[in-house]
This record gives sequence, C-alpha cells and structure tokens, in this order.
Amino acid sequence: MPTVSRSGPERPARQEIAMASAVFQAPLDTAPAGTRNAIENVAAGAGTGTGAAKPSAAAPPRRDRAAGIPQQFWMAVLPPLCGLGLLLVLWSLVSAGTGRSIPGPRETWAQALEVFAHPFYRNGPNDQGLGWNVLMSLQRVAIGFGMAALVGIPAGFVIGRMPFLARMFNPLISLLRPVSPLAWLPLGLLVFKGANAAAIWTIFICSIWPMVINTAVGVQRVPQDYMNVARVLNLSEWQIATRILLPAVLPYMLTGVRLAVGTAWLVIVAAEMLTGGVGIGFWVWDEWNNLNVKNIIIAIFVIGIVGLVLEYALIRLASAFTFEEVRA
Repeated sequence: MPTVSRSGPERPARQEIAMASAVFQAPLDTAPAGTRNAIENVAAGAGTGTGAAKPSAAAPPRRDRAAGIPQQFWMAVLPPLCGLGLLLVLWSLVSAGTGRSIPGPRETWAQALEVFAHPFYRNGPNDQGLGWNVLMSLQRVAIGFGMAALVGIPAGFVIGRMPFLARMFNPLISLLRPVSPLAWLPLGLLVFKGANAAAIWTIFICSIWPMVINTAVGVQRVPQDYMNVARVLNLSEWQIATRILLPAVLPYMLTGVRLAVGTAWLVIVAAEMLTGGVGIGFWVWDEWNNLNVKNIIIAIFVIGIVGLVLEYALIRLASAFTFEEVRA
C-alpha cells in the first residue's frame, strides 16, 4: 500500500506550536506590549481557573460620577449665592451713598429679627403683627382668585370651543386686559361700598384674563383628530369636555392659573395701600407714614418670598399633571 507522507500537513501545526512555545517561554520584558498584556490576561484567567481574561473593575466611571456630584451641586448653589452677594454689595453701596437714609443690610437684618420675633401680636385693629397682615392679604387673594377661576376657566372652554364667541369676545378681552388694576378700584368702591370687597373685585377682574386666554388657546389647539374620534363615538358635549378637552387643555390652563396668581399677588399690595385696613399693602403704607424704612424693606422681601412660594407651588402642581416638565 502506498505510504502517505505526513510531513506536509504536520508542518503548519508544528510551526504554530513552536511560535506559541517561543512566546510563552520568552521573558515578559522582551515581549511586545500587546503580547505582554495578552499573556498577563491569560495568566490571570488561569489563576482563577476560568481560562478567560476578566475585565478590570469599572473604577473610572465611579470616579467620574463622584466628581460630577460636587460640580452639579456647585452649579446649582453658587450662581444664586453670587446673585445674592451682588445684591448685598449694591445695597450697601446705595446705603453708604445716601448717608444711611436707606438702611443697610446689617441694620435691616437686626430690625427683621425684632419683627419676626412677634409676628402675630395684636394691639388694636390697625396695629397688628406682620403675620396677620400677610394672612389677610392671602385671604383676599384666595377669594378673588377663586372667583376668577370659577368664571374664567369655563368661559375659556366655551370661547375656545365656539369660533363665533371667540371672534365676539376677542376685541373685548384685548380692550380690557391692559387696563391698570388701580383703575378698577374706584368702580369697586362705588359698587360694593366697602374697601375689602373692592380689593377682592380688583383681584378678580385682573386675574381672570390670563385664565380665559390660556384656556381658550388650549382648546383651540386640540388636534382635530381627537374631535373626529369624539364625533365617530357620538360623544356628548359634556363627555367631549371632560374626556378629551380637559386632559389636552390642562397644561395651558395651569399656565394661566400660575400667571393669574402672580397678577393677583401684585394687585393686592397696591389695592391695600389705597383701601387701608389690615394687609401687607396697608402695612407698607403705614410704615411709610411712620418713616420706618427698615420695615418697608422687610415687607418688600416678604412680598417677594410669598410670591415665590406661590409660583413654585403652582409649578409643582403643573408638573404633576403634565407629561413634560413645566419651568418658570
């Protein structure tokens, strides 16, 4: 029988064995960098009994995340602190430039500690603590704003739903919306014969427009496909309003509510300065009559903080009822 030579097929296998043995028997210092890493990985795998190289622990990403937390923290905290510091510096310069006729930050802070030590004292109908004045102003805002919401939001739905009414009321809204709040106050005093009712009327008439306009715009921007589906399903007008329009219009409506609350809080301060009684606006005017500038500055900060809290609360409410984040 003919003898088959095995030298040909065995030669490549012997060469591969020789190359592998040469690589693994050579010192690590003389091997190339890539070969050295491969040998170390194989040795590490052999030492653990798996025979495969394992990736190293992901330490660098953890360091990046740990380093990113302080950066995010400082980006959130440092700019407001810089703005507050700039305000204090400018305030101090103005106080020094006016010969301390405008109190500086230190004197105002000392006065604020005394004011907030007893915010709910009562020495008479016209001498009450700052806390009672703020609560009375918030009560008027709540009543006037609530009445405006009860009227403005349904009116916005109706105006947005019916094109004829939208064209009829658009000129009236455009005419009355820019009117100054104080221009409505004398009419309130004439009709309601009382300062408290006149202030509530002023809040009502000034805060109703943002809710009417935003709600009507939201209704008009509802996709026509939604209305076609309602027509196919033969839904009633009430079902269309509650199941289709309300979820789609809710972001617009909450934006109008937020704008209306800000307007109401601005209006009440000016109205109370003219009507008197108990309220943060009257408290500011009374302190001016007493030439107590420190308390006026304290009231300015209180008005700003209360307005900020109201706006932030409504932003959180809007974010809870919408799919996209609502920002100021």
